[in-house]
Amino acid sequence: MSITQSNTDRSVAAEIKDSLGSLLRQWQGPLTDELLRTPGKFGLGQLPTTKQPDATTTMVCGYCSTGCGLNIHLKDDEAVNLTPTVDYPVNTGMACPKGWEALSVLDSPDRGTMPLLRDDHGRRVPVKWDIAMQAFCNRFKDIQAKHGNHSVAFLSTGQMPTEEMAYLGSLTKFGMGMLHGDGNTRQCMATAVVAYKQAFGFDAPPYTYQDFEESDVIVLVGSNLCIAHPIMWQRVCRNPHNPEIIVLDPRTTETAVAATQHLALNPKSDLELLYGIAHILISEGWIDEPFIRQHVNEFDEFAQHVEKYTPEYVERVSGISKESLHYAARTIHKGKRVSLWWTMGVNQSYQGVRTAQAIINLALITGNIGRPGTGANSITGQCNAMGSRLFSNTTNLLGGHDFKNPEHRQKVASTLHIDENLIPTEDSWAYDRIIEGILRDEIKGLWVICTNPAHSWINQNTYKEIVERLDFLVVQDMYHSTETAQRADLYLPAAGWGEKEGTFINSERRIGLLKKVAKAPGKALADFSIFRLAAHYWGCEDLFEKWQEPEDVFQSLKELSRHQPCDITGVENYQMLDQRGGIQWPYPEGCKESDTQRRLFADGRFFHPDGKAQLLFEDSRDMPEPPNERYPYLLMTGRGTASQWHTQTRTSKSAVLRGLYPQEIYVELNPQDARREGIRPNSVVQVDSQRGSVTAKAFVTPTISPGQLFIPMHYEATNQLTLAHFDPYSRQPSYKNCAVRISPSHHVATS
Repeated sequence: MSITQSNTDRSVAAEIKDSLGSLLRQWQGPLTDELLRTPGKFGLGQLPTTKQPDATTTMVCGYCSTGCGLNIHLKDDEAVNLTPTVDYPVNTGMACPKGWEALSVLDSPDRGTMPLLRDDHGRRVPVKWDIAMQAFCNRFKDIQAKHGNHSVAFLSTGQMPTEEMAYLGSLTKFGMGMLHGDGNTRQCMATAVVAYKQAFGFDAPPYTYQDFEESDVIVLVGSNLCIAHPIMWQRVCRNPHNPEIIVLDPRTTETAVAATQHLALNPKSDLELLYGIAHILISEGWIDEPFIRQHVNEFDEFAQHVEKYTPEYVERVSGISKESLHYAARTIHKGKRVSLWWTMGVNQSYQGVRTAQAIINLALITGNIGRPGTGANSITGQCNAMGSRLFSNTTNLLGGHDFKNPEHRQKVASTLHIDENLIPTEDSWAYDRIIEGILRDEIKGLWVICTNPAHSWINQNTYKEIVERLDFLVVQDMYHSTETAQRADLYLPAAGWGEKEGTFINSERRIGLLKKVAKAPGKALADFSIFRLAAHYWGCEDLFEKWQEPEDVFQSLKELSRHQPCDITGVENYQMLDQRGGIQWPYPEGCKESDTQRRLFADGRFFHPDGKAQLLFEDSRDMPEPPNERYPYLLMTGRGTASQWHTQTRTSKSAVLRGLYPQEIYVELNPQDARREGIRPNSVVQVDSQRGSVTAKAFVTPTISPGQLFIPMHYEATNQLTLAHFDPYSRQPSYKNCAVRISPSHHVATS
């Protein structure tokens, strides 16, 4: 081979190598630009070139009740990215997976872009807003003309801004003549609302998140905080006092694993166990007698009531040894700053109100309220459930007022400049009674806004059969694909979080600001704008002439809150909320309080006329559907992972979040039960109740006790099994207990 030929071969080889190299690693191009990082502005570190913002703004997250602050990165006035806000008092720079993905779920192919109206052939066809709103008003007015004004009802949500909730509640009840309307907060927070009202005189969670870091004893009842509210759990982890953490939960949850004491009680024996702790505290003299004398009613009657809840009796009922019970009571006694927290494990129960009040009672008799690190503290579910509780005009008149109180009706009428006769003089039916009203042909038209009851309502199959009886179903949602929207006669496309303005109120009573940082797709409108359209086409827009923008409604709500426990007349405007990092109510006019963390009852004054708190109690009830010979297992439901949320309407739109949780529905069962039933790990099983049947994948784990099963609530099929029974005081469904059986199946699991 000549030298010239050798050089030529080497040259060709080099060219081939360079060509292949350029294919594998291109120094320029769109994919390369996405990988390159350059110094970001606004203290954001290094960012891809395509994600470089030219401005940032702050707002609150729109998933759960934690109410985290987020920095939204803007480019040409559109959101391109986000990061947690470092100095926001709620999350102090942290975010859960859902928060990190909050923007990505807005961009989904099943977003609603046009109203859809079902034609004579049963097809949903796109129509203009004019046609949609004419159909909306004409059909509902026809129903009211035939069956009475109250034959049309609405079901609202804890996901919308407060101002939209207030507009909806005012439009329907003052403008459209409806009486009955409730929210999906009935499914998560009604029990806590009633418990607080009866005990304190007002729906008033007393705490601030700072209490997670200031307690030396933390009691968590029916709360898997690590999964359900991960940012709150991070606050617990930052507690410098090495706190005792007592978890009451039948399952060995992630939170229970981290506890210093896990009381793995039998399901729905929490009321007896809490009374048993009270029995020990009182009999041992481990109570705050001066506080009780000055600030609490009915103590002697309560002490007499819990006498029969001896450690021996509680051990038989709950399965918790009397030694463990006594140790837990002693731990509470020794604590200087004891906080007690609960969520859905308590609220979603056939005796939830009295169980929540049993927790409140422990705080009251030990004086653990009104001080840093203390409190009887209900953790809310949805991002604006607290706004719904105070201002949705569903089962309370605006601002926590009473529909049946003439003075309250006069105040609301005067504030809103409307005829007092337009305000109903009776309470709305609760959610379950509205559904029952459809079954009885009393409700013929239904307007569902920003919620998905075809997935989430208890005993799902019966719900779907009942809704088929409606003459007209209107569903207003971000996505046209939800189980409920698919059944609608009229679908109205709505903007979501980040595409509109307003305020949310989080679990610790903090009012946070929501901003418009993205455009809604197609012809979708903010719920606020849809409600204004409805008022116009209905012919009652003059009633709401002052409400041209969401902040106009906020100013009215301020005035409606005047002299109420939730008084916010001192909040000047949205800008003040933004600058202050949110403001906790109460914040009355003239308030100079600048602390970012504030709790209630520091002065020992409660909201009953005598200023005292009330101890409430009664005997525990039998489980409505205990396991039996045919259905030998007890089914519990609850949250699955930190990346799932409720019906997965939004979380399922994120590829990142979908990768963080199982796509197929699964059921947890104990190894002992798996052996008995011949079930192998990851095999396909069938779970049956008296109401339905579900095919799922078996997850065999010792974290659940023998005789119990667990299925996450997020899967559409779960509520085919659940039993429709309710707390008698709050009317909240008891999702977490019904009798089922489990067996191997040859079917393929479905998600």
